[in-house]
Amino acid sequence: MIEILQTYWKAYIWHDGYQYSGLVITLWLLVASLLMGFSFSLPLSIMRASKIKYFSVPVWCFTYVFRGTPLYIQLLIIYTGVYSLQWVHDQPLLNDFFRNGFYCAILALGLNTTAFTTEVFAGAIRSISPGEIEAARAFGMSRHMLYRTIILPSALRRALPYYSNEVILMLHATAIAFTATVPDVLKVAGDVNAETYISFQAYGIAALIYLMASCALITLFRLGERRWLAFMRPMNT
Repeated sequence: MIEILQTYWKAYIWHDGYQYSGLVITLWLLVASLLMGFSFSLPLSIMRASKIKYFSVPVWCFTYVFRGTPLYIQLLIIYTGVYSLQWVHDQPLLNDFFRNGFYCAILALGLNTTAFTTEVFAGAIRSISPGEIEAARAFGMSRHMLYRTIILPSALRRALPYYSNEVILMLHATAIAFTATVPDVLKVAGDVNAETYISFQAYGIAALIYLMASCALITLFRLGERRWLAFMRPMNT
């Protein structure tokens, strides 16, 4: 029993035959994809909320495709489909990138969360009261300053509860990275199961790790909501 627990500890939390543990790889996938999604979704959400169709329609097409197709298929297209193209093999940088399962997993997860986060932020931008915008314009704010000081800060605060759901979903979505032979928690669970033939404990501990990580993220977001959304709570009379 002690040897089995040591195997679980080394595989999931520390390392056992891999450069990093399954938990570290999963967190790397989550953080990298969220950074990519957040960075891209900020300008895209502004374009999506724009009344100019030349800006909003292309972004809508992007979000429609990535929200309307399974993430698993997106990963397969990026990891196996793109790499099969001849022009990818002819470019050394592209060849090295798309033959690496870890990079392909980050790209697939990042593009997917970009699409969902863009819609979340765009909806938050649309929900801002027109009175706030008119008041800012009355002070002579430029369009750039209006977005930087009024619209985006307000929209990000309002979108926090919905964005927290997206973060949790992305944590769970990292489990598909095992398809690209990335040694995340689920891939390690499969290896532990193959080594010990104790399926319930192997996958049960993996589920427990995902649950604990989800609880930690939920706690952090609730603390953030309590601080940054305090102005939206009803006042006691």
